[in-house]
Order: sequence, then C-alpha cells, then structure tokens
Amino acid sequence: MNETTTGAGPRATARTPVPAPPAAVHAPPGPQTPPRLGKVLARAAAVTAALTIAGSVLGLVRDQSIAHLFGAGSDSDAFLISWTVPEMASTLLIEDAMALVLVPAFSHAMARRAAGEQPDPVRGLISATLPRLLVLLGCVTGGLVLGAPVIVDLLAPGLAEPQVAVECTRLTALTVFFFGVTGYLSAALRAHRSYLPPAAIYVAYNVGIIVTMLVLHSLWGVRAAAAGVAVGSVLMVLAQLPAFVRHLAARPAGTGALLPGGAARTVRPALLGIGVLAPVVIFTVCRQSQVLIERFLAASLPAGAISHLNYAQKVAQVPMMLSLMICTVTFPVVAKAVADGDGDQARRRVERDLALAAFMVLTGTAVVVAYAPQIIEVLFQRGAFGPHDTATTASIMRVYALGLLGQCLVGALGRPFFSAVRPTWFPAAAMAAGLLVNAVAGVLAVGPWGVYGIAASNALGITVTAGLLLRGLGSRVVSIHVRGVAVTLARLSAAAVAAGAAGLLAAPLIPGALPSLITGCLLVPGVFGAAALALRAPEVVGLLDLTKQRFRHVS
Repeated sequence: MNETTTGAGPRATARTPVPAPPAAVHAPPGPQTPPRLGKVLARAAAVTAALTIAGSVLGLVRDQSIAHLFGAGSDSDAFLISWTVPEMASTLLIEDAMALVLVPAFSHAMARRAAGEQPDPVRGLISATLPRLLVLLGCVTGGLVLGAPVIVDLLAPGLAEPQVAVECTRLTALTVFFFGVTGYLSAALRAHRSYLPPAAIYVAYNVGIIVTMLVLHSLWGVRAAAAGVAVGSVLMVLAQLPAFVRHLAARPAGTGALLPGGAARTVRPALLGIGVLAPVVIFTVCRQSQVLIERFLAASLPAGAISHLNYAQKVAQVPMMLSLMICTVTFPVVAKAVADGDGDQARRRVERDLALAAFMVLTGTAVVVAYAPQIIEVLFQRGAFGPHDTATTASIMRVYALGLLGQCLVGALGRPFFSAVRPTWFPAAAMAAGLLVNAVAGVLAVGPWGVYGIAASNALGITVTAGLLLRGLGSRVVSIHVRGVAVTLARLSAAAVAAGAAGLLAAPLIPGALPSLITGCLLVPGVFGAAALALRAPEVVGLLDLTKQRFRHVS
C-alpha cells in the first residue's frame, strides 16, 4: 500500500532544521526570548495541525464526491489511472526531493541577507533557480500532455475506456508544472518560518477539485474530476504566492554592509548533491510505485476493480497516517542525537517511537478488519456507489489491513536512516526488494484471486520491506535492540488479533451501519488495551503508569 499525497494531507516527511540568522545569535540575551520563540512555534504547530486536519477532512469529502458522482466503474477507473501522474508528482515536487534541496539553500541565503550581504542573496538564489525550474517543468508537462496515450498504455493496458483516461491524463498532467511551483514556494516559505500558507495548500487543492466536479460533472462527466485536479493545483500556487512575494520584497535588517574585504559578491549556497538526493528519491519513487503495480495488474480485470482498490486503500491508510504523526514530531530529537553521536538516546527514542506507532496503527487495523463493511457503507454507499461496491471494497480493505503494520514501520524506520550525515542506499534497496516481491506475487496471484490477490501482494511486499529495514537499522545508523522491538510488536499484534475478533463477533449484533461502527470504535480499542496490558506490552503499561501519576498529582 502506498503512502499517497493526493490531498488527504501533507505527506509526513522530515524537514531540514532551519538555522537561526546570525543577527539572532548576537542579540542580547534575555529571559523572554525562549518563551516567545516557544509560543511562536507552538502557535505555528497548532495552525499547521488544524489545516492538516481540514485538508484531510476535505480529502475525504473529495473521495466521497467521486464515489457519489461516478461510482466504481470504467469511467472512475479511467480517472484514477490519470490520477497516477499527480500522485507521483506531489511526492517528489511538493514534499521530499524539492524540500530537501531548497529548504537548506533558502536558509543559507536568508542568513546572508540578514548579515547585510549585497546583492540580496535570496533574490540571487531565486533568479538562479526559479527560471530554470519553470522551463524544466514546462517541458516535462508538455511531454506528458503529448505522450498521454503512451502513458495510459503503459499504466493500464487493456483498460475499458482508454480514450477517457487519455483525456483525463492530459488534464492531470498540468499538475506537474503547478506542483513544482507549489513545492518551490513551500520550501522558500518554510525556510522563512512562514508555515500558514504551505499548510493551507491541501485545503485549496481539495476545494478546487470538489467545486469543479460539482459544477462541471453534468457536462464533462468524469473529466470534471480531472479538471478539478488541475484547478486545485493552480489554487495551491495562489495560496502561497502573496506570502512569497512579500518575503521576497523584504529588506534585511542589517546595514547593507559589504562582506569583509570591501567587495560585494554573491555566494550561491551549495545544494544537496545527487549522492545525497538519489537514495531519498529512489526510496520515495519505489514506495509510490506500488500503486503503479496495482493499477497495471487491475487494468485487465472487470471494470471497477481499480476503483475498488483505490477506495479500500485510501480508507485503510488512515490509521497508518495517524500513527506516523508521532515519528514526524519526534524526528528532530532522533536527528540531533545522531548528529551529536548520542547513540543511546537515539536508540531509546526510535524504539519508543516504533512501539507507540505500532500501538496506534494496530488499534486502527483491528477496527478496519472488524468493521470494514460498516466503514465503507457510512463513507461511500450513496448515489452511484451501491451495496455491491461496498461489499467488494470492504473485503479488499480487510486484505490491505494485513500490511498496515508494515506500512507504518517503513515510514517510521525510514526517518532514522535518512538522519545520518552520510547518505545510505539501504532503505532504497530494501524498498526495491519489497517492490519486487509485490510485483512477482501480484502477477502470480491476480489470476486466481483478482483484486484480493493484488491487495495481498501489496501487504506482503511492504511487510518484507519493513522486516529488512528493521533488521538493517541497527548495523547502520541506530543500534536498536531488534529482538526486543520484535517481541513488543508481537505482543501488540496478538492484542490486535484479540480486539479484531471481538469486533467481528459484536459487529452483526447491532443493527445499522453507523450505530454498529460507533460501538466498535469504543469496543475494539478497549479490548485491545486490555489484551495488550495482559500481555505486558510496554507502551500500554507505560501509559497506564503515566495516567496513575497524573491522577495522584491532581489529588
């Protein structure tokens, strides 16, 4: 199962720390400075979290609208093939590669601007990079528009509606240009510690898709969804452009003094080299390529197969995305410990993060397995999405859920690998190995088991990758106790099995999908916590002890 970033919210990625400008280093110390900075960062984090949640909710509304208007058939399959282009582009152009290159470059230029270097280093960086980026993005976008028939043939040979997919791909290909600009603006604004506009891009993106679909679907059919993707990408740029122009026009606080030696000079900060970027890019591309394998194999199946896989995957991913928020928040601690050579602190933090993330994702997995039909019925069963679509999607989602722990571990383990100063190719190699397992198993399983074989192959491939990363982390970056982590994961998995079984037994007893689901959201976590406590899973015991301490403190 791939971790997509098609608008459900920003993909959880590590950010390069932004160094403070030199002027701040020489500022007079005072007791008010740290609290003020802490308040600013806390406010920024709260705003970012709120907008991320809003983007996720709108992403769900978007998927519900697609299901309601177009159901699960040949038209929706054609659109989802075209959506593969922005899915891949958003990962590379908005989050991972673009941010890793440009955030440090802008931070370096800002520090020189604050020191009063002339000419303005920030403007120099923009003039040296943005025009070239626009030309490159324009050429790639034009190539994708012209080559849309070839792309569709490669992604989905035997598709029922290839011409519709080609027309949709020509519309969604426009996102490559606008996603690239979006990623550039986001990196620049984050380096300027402007967090609100970058956090709002997925809200703008999903609003564009939803509104365009509702307005044009009666005239353009499923092509309206593709047009909405293009419109949403334009809105992502417009959401950030005013702030970008404002920061570009800002003048440094310094006196404009020349550099030592009396001569003005422009220093171009060194960007991250290909040796650093390549492992990250290949790891990301391999991970996203899972969806290419799925849609390639499903294209020859009856109409609706790609849509059922897509809906099942999007919902099943929610527990994984929530669990990875823990690792995103604590990653700077791990990175600093690795940089400081404090291996013991890094080990403790990574082991605790893995246990906490597994605790969350396995709780969600138990709910998904036990209440999959109720979840899909509540979310999607309306309009063109009928009871048959609900039953098929729910069954696929249960198979996908078998790989949720592996998906979570891949996301959590990748961060410590990339926190090292020296780049490592091991995560990319592990991801490629898992992708190969996914592809081979999928080819063998799609014939006898159809969409269920595709989902099972996905779960198997990502689990293999997770095992390789877990085994390889200790000898390369952080010396975690692999056996101890494995025991913890086994205990939590056993608790999840017990909770899922309880939910499966209780789900049919309550009539109505919504009341049954509400009951399950209370029952399953309760059984999971009790079973994990009985099995002495360390995170549950630790949380219980912390709760007791808090109550004693209050009393």
